[in-house]
Amino acid sequence: MASNYAVQSSFRSEKQVPHGSPSSSSSYVRSVGGHGHFSVRASSKIPASRRPVTPNSRLHSDNDESETGRVRVAVRLRPRTADDLIADADFADCVELQPELKRLKLRKNNWNSESYRFDEVFTESASQRRVYEVVAKPVVESVLNGYNGTVMAYGQTGTGKTYTVGRLGKDDASERGIMVRALEHILFHGSVLDSVEVSYLQLYLESIQDLLAPEKSNITIVEDPKTGEVALPGATIIQIRNLEHFLQLLEIGEGNRHAANTKLNTESSRSHAILTVYIRRSPHGKDKDGNLSKEKDTDGIPIVLKSKLLIVDLAGSERLDKSGSEGHLLEEAKFINRSLSSLGKCINALAQKSPHIPFRDSKLTRILCDSFGGSARTSLIVTIGPSSRYHAETTSTIMFGQRAMKIVNMIKLKEEFDYESLCRKLENQVDHLTAEIDKQQKLRDDDKAQMERMLRETQNSFLEKEEILVTRSEFLEKENTRLELEMKNVLTELNHQKDYSALMCDEVARLDSKKVLADTIQMYEKKIGELAKQLEDEQTRCESAEQQLEVIKKRLSDHQMSIQTEISTYQQALADTTQLYEKKRAELTKQHEDNQKSIQMEGQKEIDILRLKFQEMNQLHGTTISDLQYLTTQYEDLVSEKAKLGEELNDVRQKLLVEQKQRKVTENEMVNLKKIIAENDNNDECFNVQDMKSYMKENIGKGSAFGNPLSVSKSNQSKEQCCGPRAAIAKICEEVGFGKILGLLSSEDSDVQIQAVKLVANLAAEDINQAKIVEEGGLDALLRLLQSSQNTTIIRVASGAIANLAMNELNQGLIMSKRGAQLLANIGVKTDDPQTLRMVAGALANLCGNENLHVMLKEDGGIQALLQMLKLGNSDVIAQVARGIANFAKCESRGILKGYKKGRSLLMEYGVLSWLISNKTNISSSTQRHLELCLCHLAQNEDNAQDFVSSGGLKELIRISSESSREDIRNLAKKTLRMNPAFRAEMHTELL
Repeated sequence: MASNYAVQSSFRSEKQVPHGSPSSSSSYVRSVGGHGHFSVRASSKIPASRRPVTPNSRLHSDNDESETGRVRVAVRLRPRTADDLIADADFADCVELQPELKRLKLRKNNWNSESYRFDEVFTESASQRRVYEVVAKPVVESVLNGYNGTVMAYGQTGTGKTYTVGRLGKDDASERGIMVRALEHILFHGSVLDSVEVSYLQLYLESIQDLLAPEKSNITIVEDPKTGEVALPGATIIQIRNLEHFLQLLEIGEGNRHAANTKLNTESSRSHAILTVYIRRSPHGKDKDGNLSKEKDTDGIPIVLKSKLLIVDLAGSERLDKSGSEGHLLEEAKFINRSLSSLGKCINALAQKSPHIPFRDSKLTRILCDSFGGSARTSLIVTIGPSSRYHAETTSTIMFGQRAMKIVNMIKLKEEFDYESLCRKLENQVDHLTAEIDKQQKLRDDDKAQMERMLRETQNSFLEKEEILVTRSEFLEKENTRLELEMKNVLTELNHQKDYSALMCDEVARLDSKKVLADTIQMYEKKIGELAKQLEDEQTRCESAEQQLEVIKKRLSDHQMSIQTEISTYQQALADTTQLYEKKRAELTKQHEDNQKSIQMEGQKEIDILRLKFQEMNQLHGTTISDLQYLTTQYEDLVSEKAKLGEELNDVRQKLLVEQKQRKVTENEMVNLKKIIAENDNNDECFNVQDMKSYMKENIGKGSAFGNPLSVSKSNQSKEQCCGPRAAIAKICEEVGFGKILGLLSSEDSDVQIQAVKLVANLAAEDINQAKIVEEGGLDALLRLLQSSQNTTIIRVASGAIANLAMNELNQGLIMSKRGAQLLANIGVKTDDPQTLRMVAGALANLCGNENLHVMLKEDGGIQALLQMLKLGNSDVIAQVARGIANFAKCESRGILKGYKKGRSLLMEYGVLSWLISNKTNISSSTQRHLELCLCHLAQNEDNAQDFVSSGGLKELIRISSESSREDIRNLAKKTLRMNPAFRAEMHTELL
């Protein structure tokens, strides 16, 4: 798609836009609302959200302004390409832009045009930067604030969607598309984000493939049955480091994306590309000190914001006759148009506030269910071309954008409790407390070891002192003993001296007269004096020794007392320290026990919560497995249906060859019809026959649908091939008017009536024409033809037209109120023509699909007439009858299961069961499928159980449960056998 932009350089970069121009981004930003969105008139009411939310998330509505939830739509005009300049040289552009008024005029011709208003209109010269700032930047800022967002590009192929969204801009940064600019914007705020992750997928041939890991294909969509949220668990999610890393990933994804060369675009994208950006951010508030801190819930649980941004580059819609697609390109185009059609249906239903939104019709709509009618902020940019050759495609694109502008989303803030962060915080606290306890225990052990070491040192010192004192005491005792011994020796010597003195005295007394005696006495007295003096000295020495011994004893006792005092002091200090540490140990032990209890309580709470989540995940896992099995069954059915459709396609091709042979006959019929209309208008006021003839020759080229009014409803392929005649018929109706065409039904000329009723029958095959036919009295005219006409062709074609009208529920009620079923029943009884009976049976079969009309059908004889047609034995008639009774039985079983219908089935009264059992073979596969469904639905009514047992219907139901060619019918039969107690009892009896 980017090739059209490479042809001309009309898309100027932001450097070329003058800063002062009205189209510059600065002037535009001043005109937007409070959240950066386009300023539009306020809506009076925002409807409630269609999407539920997860149970552990806290959602807040963004009610700051009344229009914040509406889908914003901008339109961008592609410059004229070289092909446009050559092909449209003589024609003006079909589009006129009025960007200052935010309006777009679409010209039908030179004098007629229609005006449309959008939130923004971009000319062909608008820069990529301005497109991003207007369309995507408000959504990206909303995603950064915690909301989901979607930016999507829609338009015809070759109008610049991929250029607008996915342009890499390697050589010129000004050409970067929305994807690159959005990630650049997000990464600029990366400092406040916890993580930024991306996945890049493509939806190709209704299969989801991973562009970052091409080996991953057919990725399944998982939907939460409780919340409705959609996820793709098989997709590769990569965390983005920087912009260069993202550009590398985007380049890899673009290389793996499917593209092809068509007539409309040399690089046409053949798949829908979906870039998903996952953002996780913790909201920050300010504490008392003014510092940033994580916000917490009232329970103290931290909160995390989880949002995602979807950037969708849709593949372009294309017409096969203009794109020239064939072969594999044709298959790709069919799948692209089918998914875009499903998206359009969802947009229409949301715009009309329909109670049912068909999101499940396509994988694309399932992925985008939150973007339209959900909780995401969505911006849509539609791209168009200026060429008049694609006026119809441009009109369709503009109407898509207009309908999308009517959708209002309820924006929800995606807040969740951050249980992972809380768990990590609690684990860190437990580790910190454990380390603190270990540290205190280590300190206590160190103090205890130090006290024990000091006690040992004190004891050793005391023992050393005691040994010294004992040694000194022993020495003093030995010295005292020695002195006492010396004193005894001195006393003994004194006694000897006394005895010797006494002896000498006696000798002196004997020799007192002698001088010698006197000398001797003098000598001995002198000697006695010396000895007495020595004795006194010895006594003095003994007394001093005794005094010294007393001093030593006193010092020994004092030293013993001081040692005892010091020991008692050390023992008291040791006791006090031991008591202090025991008290501290008790306090730490108590604190540890309290912490352990609190941690255990919190851990138990977390375990209970995680156990509940685990149970929910188990239930979800079971549901997912059952859904997977159901989807597998559906896939197998689709494969078999694809094979059948291939066979039907071959049949249709054969029929198309026959239809081509009838082309000339059809043209002649149309010319005759125009002549008749011209004659009724008398003066040819409405249109010229010659002009109409040239128009018919130009547009009718693939066969006629006049001969068979029900041919449109047979298959989608035949419907596509008949688009040429239908276009001609629509043109005639537009120019002539429904009233005049319906007036020809009452013409007296039978040929005119035949041509008119064929035209009405073909108009009734289109849903868009049915309301006009009924409003103009076409239904009444067809019923009058059934009542009054005797022409077999008129009756057959009129019955087919009523069958087409009876496909609409509103028309069914009108047909019944006007006794249409009674008229159809009378025709079914009177005629034997197989084609007429097939039309009548088809009309009655459509009426049988409305359970509110069953009683009236019975009263008017419709059911009885439908069953009587079986006598003819025609296979086409039997197929329509089988479809009718299957519809009737399905509606009855629905009422029985819901509880507002009771009693035996009406079909049982007409003997339908015996016919179903007797005609189980030699029929077509589609008829057999209807018969098997009818049997299963009749068996769901317990009041029919006795008839099934007695007539052999139970055996046929058992056969269907094991031998049916369709898995869904086999499962339905097994479920019916399992739920009906009478069937279970009968089967148990047969086993015994």
